[in-house]
Amino acid sequence: MEKEQKPSSEKKAQTVDDSEVSSLSKEEKKEELKEKDPQEVIKELEDKLARTFAEMENQRRRFEKEKEEAFEYGGFAFAREALNLIDNLERSKQILINDETLKNSDALKKMLDHFEIINKDLISVFSKNNIEKINCLNKKLDPNLHQAMIEIEDDQKEVGTVVQEIQKGFTMKDRLLRPALVGVSKKTANKDKKNEENKQNLEEK
Repeated sequence: MEKEQKPSSEKKAQTVDDSEVSSLSKEEKKEELKEKDPQEVIKELEDKLARTFAEMENQRRRFEKEKEEAFEYGGFAFAREALNLIDNLERSKQILINDETLKNSDALKKMLDHFEIINKDLISVFSKNNIEKINCLNKKLDPNLHQAMIEIEDDQKEVGTVVQEIQKGFTMKDRLLRPALVGVSKKTANKDKKNEENKQNLEEK
């Protein structure tokens, strides 16, 4: 008799649990079946559509910008490497000028004339491709275009003025290919010391 009542008790408990689950499922379904306000649905769809169009427009603009830059500056790396030709030409020229055996000779004059022709041709080719030399002498030091390598005492120039060009700088359109390496002016140290001494003497009087 006890064995027959036990399964009945378990079955009753299971029936209660199933009833509770069924009740919860119905409540969830009721929540899901609740209809949204049509105006809210339309507004949500409009917002999603506007965001989608905005993202598509941003992507289009990025693509156009990348395509334009690739076209405009595709030869940027090549142009930078090509500047070595001008550097090597200038070094070769200086070596010949400093050669004691060639000084004041017709051979040196002819070679320098040829070097000048080649240099002008290179500059012309660069110019046609929007590569321009940076003019820096007697200009105020511009960190965006110049890189100061040395300071040179010069009381005739305003402090920070470019008084020597060590290596030519170039731009390609609105971009810097490489800065000009320059020497800038500074006040004479002895003059500064003398001015300081004069100032002290005046204060003592």
